[in-house]
Amino acid sequence: MNHISEKDRMTNEELKYNIGQLTSTSSFDETGEFLSVQIDAKELLQLMNNLYSKKEFDFDYLFCLTCIDWKDHLLLVYYLESKNNNHSIVVKAKITDITNPQIESVNNIWKTAELNENEVFDLFGITFLNHPNLRRLFLEKDWNGFPLRKNYADENMIKL
Repeated sequence: MNHISEKDRMTNEELKYNIGQLTSTSSFDETGEFLSVQIDAKELLQLMNNLYSKKEFDFDYLFCLTCIDWKDHLLLVYYLESKNNNHSIVVKAKITDITNPQIESVNNIWKTAELNENEVFDLFGITFLNHPNLRRLFLEKDWNGFPLRKNYADENMIKL
């Protein structure tokens, strides 16, 4: 595998510019360990396809997918890495419909998404459209609610 040299590696400024050309809703944050881009959920699949397939990005590895409940919206968080280009990015997709949260699956791009999307479905209740086998992983099929949502409560919870 040929790794790109540090001097040929795309800078965060170049990543921001090139990604900004692909989406109409992107905003960027560089305050954490990774450059992060936030987009509307409706733009996720197209952006992810481009980040995977375009040689200048070549994000070939989805190494983490999780969710954050902000009470008024849900945020899907995707950590991507390019082994060949030696850069990483975080893509955050905002879902505003917290009653019936849905987003396109990225399983057809990265197979690692299949298990991660099932976990987020199980614990946050987000439906991943076009997922090949969306199902609960940890909880029983008839479990009521989603334990990692801020509005979740059951009689066994400790109240502070």
